[in-house]
Amino acid sequence: MSKLTIVLLVILVVLIIACIALYFLGKKAEKKQAEQQEQLDAVKQTVSMLVIDKGRIRLKDAGFPPIVLENTPKYLRRSKVPVVKAKVGPKVMTLMCDAQVYPTIPVKKEVKATVSGIYITGVKGLRGPLETPEKKKGFFARLRNK
Repeated sequence: MSKLTIVLLVILVVLIIACIALYFLGKKAEKKQAEQQEQLDAVKQTVSMLVIDKGRIRLKDAGFPPIVLENTPKYLRRSKVPVVKAKVGPKVMTLMCDAQVYPTIPVKKEVKATVSGIYITGVKGLRGPLETPEKKKGFFARLRNK
């Protein structure tokens, strides 16, 4: 056997081992996500709120309680998360938002939101439907239109 075939066989074996490891890690992560989703669904409640401001802010700059920062992994503390400042009843609260729900939240309007702790999982318009934002066009789609 030549050196090239031996090198290719070693690379193939390493790739197969990596795929098997990723498969089992993916299964484990999927189970963990399902458990977390069940916990979110168990404590969710519908709340009427007036959205004051929204933005993508670093987790430690968002003004969350210290226990939230302690429970997040260190590598995620510097990442930017969708944050919504809203008036819920007489209190002004800082809430974290789901990435899919974030674009549909209107600013300076009243909405009915499904909240689980400090996490917004769903939003409905209080007076009529919410506006859905247009999807951004990709690079090649913009070139095609020109």
